[in-house]
Amino acid sequence: MAASQEKGRDAGGKVLVKSYGCQMNVYDATRMADLLGQEGYAETTNEAEADLVILNTCHIREKAAEKIYSELGKLALEKRAREVSGRDMKIVVAGCVAQAEGAEVLKRQRAVDLVVGPQSYHRLPDLLQRAREGGRLTDTDFAVEDKFDALPQPSRAQIRARGVSAFVTVQEGCDKFCSFCVVPYTRGAEVSRPVADIVAETRRLVEAGVAEVTLIGQNVNAYRGPDEKGAEWSLARLFEHLSEMRGLERLRYTTSHPVDMAQDLIEAHESIPKLMPYVHLPVQSGSDRILKAMNRKHKAEDFLDIVARLRKARPDMAMSSDFIVGFPGETDEDFEATMQLVRDVGFASSFSFKYSPRPGTPGAERDDQIGEEVMRERLAALQALLEEQRQSFNSATVGRTIDVLFEKQGRHEGQIGGKSPYMQAVHVSGSAEMIGRVAPVAIVAAGSNSLAGRLLGEGEEAKA
Repeated sequence: MAASQEKGRDAGGKVLVKSYGCQMNVYDATRMADLLGQEGYAETTNEAEADLVILNTCHIREKAAEKIYSELGKLALEKRAREVSGRDMKIVVAGCVAQAEGAEVLKRQRAVDLVVGPQSYHRLPDLLQRAREGGRLTDTDFAVEDKFDALPQPSRAQIRARGVSAFVTVQEGCDKFCSFCVVPYTRGAEVSRPVADIVAETRRLVEAGVAEVTLIGQNVNAYRGPDEKGAEWSLARLFEHLSEMRGLERLRYTTSHPVDMAQDLIEAHESIPKLMPYVHLPVQSGSDRILKAMNRKHKAEDFLDIVARLRKARPDMAMSSDFIVGFPGETDEDFEATMQLVRDVGFASSFSFKYSPRPGTPGAERDDQIGEEVMRERLAALQALLEEQRQSFNSATVGRTIDVLFEKQGRHEGQIGGKSPYMQAVHVSGSAEMIGRVAPVAIVAAGSNSLAGRLLGEGEEAKA
């Protein structure tokens, strides 16, 4: 075997993991880097020096999938250029595109060495070795063993290098089978991690300097994990336990489903100060007819009731959501129902997209698809309203004092940046020693994408 082929395992090669899509992919990307670190790979953000490039992909929309093939085309050119000079580059496609289109990936792009699904990436070292020895491989089986047990823990240095905020996966998979979504097919059924494993992982993060932990899952509020005695814990109970951990300043969670928004989780926002008053709760549409066609299992009224109960528990609760416009059969009246729901709720932030038919889903097989021009017009109208609400929410913080978790140095000398409880970016003049700490900030101005503030001195009076 050529020396260049052994570089990753024996000579400390470099790996670049590019992650696309949801927070679950961001988390998976860090775990892949941790795993490959034990194999001699050092992380890099520079494609030119990478011996191994992993694209951790998203399949939720057609545009996201096609972006991967475009990226693979560029990587193929780089790989061929290196081969001319006797250098090697391995290319791996991981994540949901890999799971959904494994054979197609290898067919469309000959430069790809390995395709690995999101439930199989803990086998990466062995798969890479097999790819070196015997050619191109695909592994998209849903693993029987628990991949989390097979993954190494990151070092304190790795944790610190990634910042003071971190994700922890508590739940994977989805049993909802929304008619537009591929997640149940690419991530499998809903599974919750044991309480002890989550607590141990969170404690390691906090001991290494992490101040904010976001619990993540495809349907994170469907969490039902066993404790050491076999008793089932809800997400609310898990938050209550984690909130007692010294050094952990903030807790968050994403992404939730309305049908799993239990009352104890809503009440947790009132009783647990560390649980931030910001909830991302995808509604997708404001039309009951379309929600039924989407197989969402909730109505617009149910969503509005959840929002009302959250705001009763935390009057300062900020809401974020996901919207799909142009689902098959959507009429002007259906779209107006979505616009009305947005007006009724008032969102701090949101994500909105045109419907994208995914092969194999019920929505893609319908014969009442909406035309591209209609979808484009509806999306523009919805996004204009959502942006108006986002800017209004940001402007309303001017003159208030809010707690900010400082995460990094700013773009300008003497500047530091952080997050408000409502996920807003905040910049102030301050020392880098503040990074990792929560401090009160008087908000003095709102820009298009961030807030400007002033750190309050000791003894200064805060404004609500």
